[in-house]
Amino acid sequence: MQQQYQNRISELINFLGNQNTDLAIIKDPKNVFYYTGFNSDPHERFMALIIDLKKQKKYLFVPALDKEIAEEDSFIKEIVTISDEVNPYQILKDTIGEGIKTIGLETKVMSLYQQEQLNQFFSNFNYKNIGDFISGQRMKKSQEECAKIQKAIHVIEKVMGEGIKKVKVGMTEQDFTAELEFLMRKFGAAGPSFSTIILSGAKASLPHGRPDQKTINEGDFLLIDMGVIVDGYCSDITRTFVIGEETLKQREIYEIVKKSTEAGVNACKAGIRIGEIDIVARNVIKEAGYGEYFNNRVGHGLGIDVHEEPSVHENNDLIVEPGLLFTIEPGIYIPGYGGVRIEENVYIEANGSGKLLTSFPTELIRIG
Repeated sequence: MQQQYQNRISELINFLGNQNTDLAIIKDPKNVFYYTGFNSDPHERFMALIIDLKKQKKYLFVPALDKEIAEEDSFIKEIVTISDEVNPYQILKDTIGEGIKTIGLETKVMSLYQQEQLNQFFSNFNYKNIGDFISGQRMKKSQEECAKIQKAIHVIEKVMGEGIKKVKVGMTEQDFTAELEFLMRKFGAAGPSFSTIILSGAKASLPHGRPDQKTINEGDFLLIDMGVIVDGYCSDITRTFVIGEETLKQREIYEIVKKSTEAGVNACKAGIRIGEIDIVARNVIKEAGYGEYFNNRVGHGLGIDVHEEPSVHENNDLIVEPGLLFTIEPGIYIPGYGGVRIEENVYIEANGSGKLLTSFPTELIRIG
């Protein structure tokens, strides 16, 4: 793993050098983890990987209370601790010194306050966005990273299998969510990779709805969208069930979505435009007459974050290449009626073929 961190940082330093960048400040905690192995949420405190190209030095700035863990976990061994009563940008200036003309920043995560602090301590500098390069690095997953995501998938599929045994008519969505999140911890996850989505009945038409006190009733669709974090990597799967016996319309909608998901997965291979995967899956739903009820992208990258590059939408011209790992999750969402989503995770292997990482059944399962 140490070599992998070294390779990632070397690639980044080469890029920074080509951009004539004097200093890089990497603040996104997930990016810090990607380059150093130190995984922490600093909350409001300052944490950053600092690469000083003028002095050819690398530092990990961490809150003082994280010093021991950082020394244990970080590939970067030059640790600078910041106590709560000092200004971290003053410490940064004291560490780096003068003569900084160009700073590389992840512009998507820099706040205006942080920009003002840099302006105060580093006068007359230019900045360059390095976030897109980092996203591009993270987008291509190694076999080791794929194995970590696979492990997170195994855990969430075990949760799904055990969890649906606990569903009872009259149970609230929130109560069922609590059961699932208990199982996540029990089966070895650090926690959910996003807020678990449990939607029943008409609420299943809300792609990003939230569980509440609604009860799960006979005849409802039950949509479960959840994932876990294991060893810093995320899983994200969705299955839709029916409570009791399905109607003909429920069966029809379910089978269309299942066919759409399968078409999307089967289209996954290197050399094609990633937008083609969205189009192939979407066309199944369009041709069945439900196109107006599927109005979001078909998938997204998956890794250290639950939503990463690439975005799998029809206008994305990115060419699929080995190392990409993403979801395929078409759905049909009918307001006031309900909805179905089936989500798989796919990895593009070295030979260019798509490997299906998820294995939980996609046949319609009746509960109760």
